[in-house]
Parts: sequence; C-alpha cells; structure tokens
Amino acid sequence: MNIRTNRSQEGPRLLRRPAGGRILGGVAAGLAAYFALDVAHVRIILVALSFLGGAAVPLYLAAWVLIPAEGSDIAIADEVLNHAGSRLSWPTSAWVFSAANGA
Repeated sequence: MNIRTNRSQEGPRLLRRPAGGRILGGVAAGLAAYFALDVAHVRIILVALSFLGGAAVPLYLAAWVLIPAEGSDIAIADEVLNHAGSRLSWPTSAWVFSAANGA
C-alpha cells in the first residue's frame, strides 16, 4: 500500500529554535529539524566552519538573533529593534536605519 502525504495540508514548515535539544542557542537543533537532518551533522558542520576561517561564529550569532524561538513569532532582533524604536526619536531612528543599511 502506497501512502502519500499531502504537503499542502500540513502547513508551512517554520524555522524555529526549539526549546529542547539546545546546547547553546538552539540554532543547530532548529536547522536540523527544518532540513530533516541529524543534529549531530549540523553541529559537526558548524564546528568545521569555525575552524576553517571562523565563518560559523558570526553565522551562528546571526541565526540566533534572527530565528525566533519555538512558540514565538518574534525573533530577538525584532524585540530589540521594537523596544529601541519605541524609545528613539525620529532623527536617531533615521540614523540607525541608515547605518544598518550601509548608507
């Protein structure tokens, strides 16, 4: 018997940092779950990248800030920017926006 799953009924896959299985920030566990990989393989790749030029460290930190935690729709970066944006004046907000965009 051939059983097919209808992907459209499952809903979209969401990239999240899970609450369980974390070692640091849950980035490797979230990427492994999203791409259906073994978390050990993702961690080995991240360690290898950190030794081969150190690319994994900034990538991991960026992913930790940009990927929301499980059960949340808001990433750490969104929380920081929303909190800072509510306290900043218009000229300061414009300066932060232009600095972030490389202007």
